[in-house]
Amino acid sequence: MKYMKVYINEIFTSIEGEGIYLGTKTLFIRFAGCPLKCFWCDTPYALSLSDGKEYEIEEAKKLIDKNIMTNTFKVNLTGGEPLLQYKAVYEIAKHLKSKGLTTYLESSCYDANRFDYILPWIDICKIEFKTNNSNAVRKENYEKLVNENLQCLEDALSNKKITYIKIVISNKDNPKDIKIILDKIFKRVDEEMIYGFVLQPAYGVEPSMKQMLEIYDEVYKYYRGVRIIPQIQKVMNIP
Repeated sequence: MKYMKVYINEIFTSIEGEGIYLGTKTLFIRFAGCPLKCFWCDTPYALSLSDGKEYEIEEAKKLIDKNIMTNTFKVNLTGGEPLLQYKAVYEIAKHLKSKGLTTYLESSCYDANRFDYILPWIDICKIEFKTNNSNAVRKENYEKLVNENLQCLEDALSNKKITYIKIVISNKDNPKDIKIILDKIFKRVDEEMIYGFVLQPAYGVEPSMKQMLEIYDEVYKYYRGVRIIPQIQKVMNIP
């Protein structure tokens, strides 16, 4: 693995602005490249491998070590899409764990085999389900994407990882779209098995208050701890 290459867009420390660990001091490692095409993507600058700087894996580890600050709560392995470079992410996550750091995988979970490869070195899993209106994949491939998401969810839980669900919602979404996903999720898992369920309004194309409340009510039928959490980093104007 010594001469493995990895493409990293950026490494920085900031305040977590999303999800159930909102407000924690976090080191972000943003891997370049993503195979999905979400129309609301908020990191268009990291969608191609060429958007990252190429490093040998040992060089990347040293750079990451230099960027670790005291009192860092967790390290987010994010993108782009980390699973695109899963073998390199495996090596980096393993390195982070050897230093006693908490690892957090921020992925669209589009490939369960790649997800499972990395999973031994991950502490926290955010399982993100895309709505059919996100345009993440072609319509004929959407069911396959959801099935991969579901398999990742089950695998994270069976390996006793801290696991929560996130769905980004836009002004194109409605409760019926979300219910299709919910039915599939809660046929496989029980409410008490997951640590949270976050609905995240898509920045710039947010649903109306009426849409958000209707979608909230739909999720509430399945998971009473549902939360609508916007991207706080956008409000704070931080990375």
